[in-house]
Amino acid sequence: MDIISQLQEQANTIAFLAFNTFGTLQRDAPPVRLSPNYPEPPANTTTETPTDIAEQPKLMSVALVKAAKQFDVLVSSLPVSEGDEEAQLKRIAELQSENEEVGQELQNQLEAAGNL
Repeated sequence: MDIISQLQEQANTIAFLAFNTFGTLQRDAPPVRLSPNYPEPPANTTTETPTDIAEQPKLMSVALVKAAKQFDVLVSSLPVSEGDEEAQLKRIAELQSENEEVGQELQNQLEAAGNL
């Protein structure tokens, strides 16, 4: 898999972990009374033990940080850009002209094969 695909996959992993982490934190948060005019909120009726609930955010945070560090490693492995913008534009123009030449050669070969 190329580096760009790996970066996209890692970004998806980070988004997945963040989404699940925030959802879990929201789900397991204790209810809060917004105003004395409202009744007392019902207690959270999860079947998990309080230690499990306390450990989940830590474990999810570790996974999120690990994924972010892996993303940083992938970004640092990207090739360094060569030169300034003008040099890059010149290189792009060279590659485009080379692509056109190869495309024309391929078209000529295709026509020659069609004539046979």
